[in-house]
Formats: sequence, C-alpha cells, structure tokens
Amino acid sequence: MDFEDFDRRTYILAGSAAALFVFIAFGMAYGQESPNEAGSSQWQEINLEDVNSGQSFTINQLERPVLVETFAVWCPTCTNQQNEIKKLKRSSNVTSVSLDVDSNEDKQQIRQHTQENGFDWRYAISPPELTRMLIQEYGNSIANPPSAPVILVCQNTSKRLSNGVKTASTLQDQIQEAC
Repeated sequence: MDFEDFDRRTYILAGSAAALFVFIAFGMAYGQESPNEAGSSQWQEINLEDVNSGQSFTINQLERPVLVETFAVWCPTCTNQQNEIKKLKRSSNVTSVSLDVDSNEDKQQIRQHTQENGFDWRYAISPPELTRMLIQEYGNSIANPPSAPVILVCQNTSKRLSNGVKTASTLQDQIQEAC
C-alpha cells in the first residue's frame, strides 16, 4: 500500500462518515417536529383546571377555533405572545387556553401572572401526561416556552403554528386560512 492509496482511502472514509453524520442529523432533526396537521386528538380529552375559576374543562369541550399556547410565567417571549392573543381577543371570537408546562410553577404564580397582565382567558397547568402527548404529536419545541408555541384547533383538525411570537393579525390570518 503506497501513500496515495492511503490518502484516497482516508478521504473516502472521511467523506462517508460526514455523509452518514449529515444523514443521521437530518433524520433526528426531521423527527423532532411532526407535521402541522395533527393526526390524534387524544390530548384534547385530558381534564384541565382553570387556575383562575377552578372550573374543569377539556380542549374538546371548547368552542372552536381554539388557540392553545404553552408557556411559563418566567418567559418574556410567552408574555409577548399572550399580549398578541389579548389583542386578537378584542376583535375576534377565538377561544384561548394557555398551558403552563413548567413543573416548578404553581397556580398562585399563574394567577398573579394573569392578573398583572390583564389576561382573562383559561390558564391551566399542563399535566405531565398532556405535555408528553403534545411532544409526541408536535415535537419537543412545544414544551419549550421561549419558542412561543401555539396550536390552532379547528373543528376537525389541529395545526402547530410556526415558532416565534405571532402577531394578532398573523393569528387571525392563520385562523381564517385553517378553520
């Protein structure tokens, strides 16, 4: 074996390893987010408790369309998204639910957050089972509050909206388009 054969084999091996790495990385990244059109609605049947009223509800019981936002009290991006939802609710008949996915937060912290910001829709703590179902259906970033995750639930389908704060007008456009 001479030096040229060794050098060529090294390049082939390195190139193959790089291609394999890209293939695996793409597959893992692709698998993190499921398609926007949801296939299962089991998560919509989980019983929740509105932290402000104490009333029990499920997403399936609510009038459509429903915006389901996952958040944490400590997350300023979440508060920005909730302010956009607040603007939308002034001019729209959309139903909103904000689910706290931070297991370290409690009802009192959420109540204080809603009162300080004038948010008057349903707020609930997401049970671990619900959070797991949402991750299975919509990918890991649904449980990452700074991503400003929002799910739009229409009559027969649900759709994960893109990450980042969505303006009131963008939310309205998404509702009109999907529902």
